[in-house]
Amino acid sequence: MRILYSHRTKSSDGQFVHIRALTEALAALGHEVLICGPDAICSPKDLGKQKLDAGAGEKKGLTGMLPKPAYEAAEYAYSLHAYQRLQKAAQNFTPDIIYERANLFFNAGKWLKQSQNLPLILEVNAPLAEEREAHGGLWLKSLAYKQEQSLWRAANHILPVSTPLAERIRKVGIDDKKITIIPNGVLQSQLTPGHGKSVRAQYQLQDKFVIGFTGFVRDWHGVDRVLHWLATREGQGAHLLLVGDGPAIPALRQLAEKLIVANRFHITGVVQREQLSHHIAAFDIALQPRVTEYASPLKLFDYMAQARAIIAPDQPNISEILDHEKQALLFAPERDEDFFAALNRLKNDEEKRKALGYGARKKLQDKDMTWAGNAKRVIRIAKTLLA
Repeated sequence: MRILYSHRTKSSDGQFVHIRALTEALAALGHEVLICGPDAICSPKDLGKQKLDAGAGEKKGLTGMLPKPAYEAAEYAYSLHAYQRLQKAAQNFTPDIIYERANLFFNAGKWLKQSQNLPLILEVNAPLAEEREAHGGLWLKSLAYKQEQSLWRAANHILPVSTPLAERIRKVGIDDKKITIIPNGVLQSQLTPGHGKSVRAQYQLQDKFVIGFTGFVRDWHGVDRVLHWLATREGQGAHLLLVGDGPAIPALRQLAEKLIVANRFHITGVVQREQLSHHIAAFDIALQPRVTEYASPLKLFDYMAQARAIIAPDQPNISEILDHEKQALLFAPERDEDFFAALNRLKNDEEKRKALGYGARKKLQDKDMTWAGNAKRVIRIAKTLLA
């Protein structure tokens, strides 16, 4: 099968990880994949040369200085340029199907589908208009919501990453037959046990109790909760290893100084994917302190692959992946005391940590929560559409 993968992502964070992992998995199954993005038209092999970068994708240059209404209008106008590039790529590549990662004000895939009568599979990672309005501010609200819903309606099949996200899509009248929930996953290579001892030695954490978090950290990830726990009597002696970078780091450093736990707060900076498993293997407990109600956090699958004991919020998008007491301890999302209680319990129960880690890894393997498994699911859908 010849798959034209369309996206508008300049970020080199979790979004890039998703794009790279899925396209590589599709290619590994023997399909031809051409990726058409804002920076390049390339193969998955070429994309694999790009490194993760916490600062990539930030608004820079002229667009970064525009007022929000003008910036959003420019985003919409960019669809015309992207469509022309996608159309040219399609003429040379002659794809069987379009696979697009949805983005706000982005219509290139929809327009190509309509002009060339190609099936369109749409991957949806968030309710983008709702998310932009909640976090970044949204001026062209009516246009944003109409454009997003128009894209959903135009797609031949939609792949939301969680059940709560699928419910939002159904609410605007999208036929459930057009929706298949496909959460994130891990690479097969990530199932190999990492060398946690070397990472502990690197940060002088030998014989320490290590709780860990991975990712490009933002304020809403709730890492401040972890620092507050470190400052409690029960948290004494524990160390937090934050594997990543992000805009919340300066505020977290200040909070750690204020709470007098800075000497037990270790930040690695950006770690490339091939080194991530080793860092996670250094954790005694792996954390998801807070998460949006519709996300499919990459870190959860990374934690499961390394058989870590996980603590995460008890909400539908998490509980459909992890069962409380079997693969994780789930806590009431808004109750810090419940989060602290889960940390206290696991800190003092090594056998429970081992049992949860074993259960998480087993479920990951039993359900084939890998990118290879996701690629097979995508191909089954694509074959149905072409048939």
